[in-house]
Amino acid sequence: MSYDQKLLETIAQVEKGGAPKYHAKNAEAGKLFARERIRLLVDADSFVEDGKLANNLDADLPSDGVITGLGRIAGRTVAIMANDSTVKAGSWGARTVEKILRIQETAKASRCPLLYLVDSAGARITDQVDMFPGRRGAGRIFYNEVHLSGVVPQICLLFGPSAAGGAYIPAFCDLVIMVDGNASMYLGSPRMAEMVIGEKVTLEEMGGAKMHCSVSGVGDVLVKTEQEAIAAAKQYLAFFPENFTKPAPRAELKAPKHSGKRVDEIIPPDQNKPFDMHALITELIDEGSWFEVKKLFAQEIITGLARIGGQPVGIVANQPKYKGGVLFVDSADKAARFIWLCDAFNIPLLYLADVPGFMIGTKVERAGIIRAGAKMISAVSEASVPRICVVVRKAYGAGLYAMSGPGFAPEATLALPQAMIAVMGPEAAVNAVYFNKIQELPEAERPAFVQKLRDEYKQDVDIYKLASELIIDAVIPGDSLRGELLQRYALYAERFQPRAEKKHGVYPV
Repeated sequence: MSYDQKLLETIAQVEKGGAPKYHAKNAEAGKLFARERIRLLVDADSFVEDGKLANNLDADLPSDGVITGLGRIAGRTVAIMANDSTVKAGSWGARTVEKILRIQETAKASRCPLLYLVDSAGARITDQVDMFPGRRGAGRIFYNEVHLSGVVPQICLLFGPSAAGGAYIPAFCDLVIMVDGNASMYLGSPRMAEMVIGEKVTLEEMGGAKMHCSVSGVGDVLVKTEQEAIAAAKQYLAFFPENFTKPAPRAELKAPKHSGKRVDEIIPPDQNKPFDMHALITELIDEGSWFEVKKLFAQEIITGLARIGGQPVGIVANQPKYKGGVLFVDSADKAARFIWLCDAFNIPLLYLADVPGFMIGTKVERAGIIRAGAKMISAVSEASVPRICVVVRKAYGAGLYAMSGPGFAPEATLALPQAMIAVMGPEAAVNAVYFNKIQELPEAERPAFVQKLRDEYKQDVDIYKLASELIIDAVIPGDSLRGELLQRYALYAERFQPRAEKKHGVYPV
């Protein structure tokens, strides 16, 4: 046998992955082979693999269960790590860890996005001394992720399990896309939980995709198939620059997908009547550009990426349809992380405020609402990208601060004509200040007196008065809002705001 023939046969054997029975098992579960996932993800013939022959002397460990290399997505260079679950369930050995570390180092040197295609049962216990504790051990993977954070985009496509310490790979990524029914992440398996703490629980309850995307918030996007996961990763990546030194990439301008309703028809005049904020967002953004992040988690606030005139924009919007748009612990956490993400990669921010404020009461105080609110306000305060705050209907109390109100140096605070800014709404304010006086009146006289006080309160916080005092920069008719945003983001594109000279803040997390 010639040297070339031996090489070709060795490569062919390695590229097959694990035994046919493992491929068949994955196919039954709707799972693609790791190399097929990469093929669907990157531009044709663009992937260059490193370390393909790792552990090739062991027929049971082709590539040591992980595929790493560089490729292109839409012409842009990306680094890729993909677990091969047909090889020892995608578990990690010493060479697996070394290959992951090297592709992280390549991404750092190339300043290109890094995608983790995760489908792994975790560490091989038999290899633990070689791959777990040392300087080039598994812990270094997470160390590298932290140091890559904010330097290059990091995306996790979770196709199967991400177990034990390996669960921190998705946890440190900017975005986690999970395939329903197959993806999971957990520090301890259900069997371990039963053994150690006596808890009987299913895998889905403990670490399934739906749970993480709706309850824990560790997952960002829930999809039905692996093809959807790959398409979502491509769509998301198109909003981002290759690294933090570059501007967010622009696309061709597209008109919005109008509903046929005027904006003032979409937004009820009654401050307390719910409506779907997505309807307003659709009127403002380029058609087909919406990418929502954490859609199923803390639904009282909306976070997502879109384009306005081809310009990528991160949108943070209160959702009156859920819990009246009141801010809770989870919604503050969700918004803070999204703001930090957009700011890290030079994506301008748009705040659409329709917020009664932060939730009050014993339950949320015990859960840390003050700490969570401080975290969100910290993120709002630190953001240095162009920011616009639009008060849609109301911005009450510290909700104004959390939505980047005038005191937080947005480029502009705009308001729709029906908007109100106040410490609290007219109903609550009148009740708080005049409760005793109201009770002293005959019952028949109370409604007229209360209404008179509410009308006076509304006049005091009238939006035109606030504009007169330079609290609001402009009052914009609803149907003119998109045009105003287009013009302003174009003008703000060249602005620069240097960061304070310090290592970092002490965050209230």
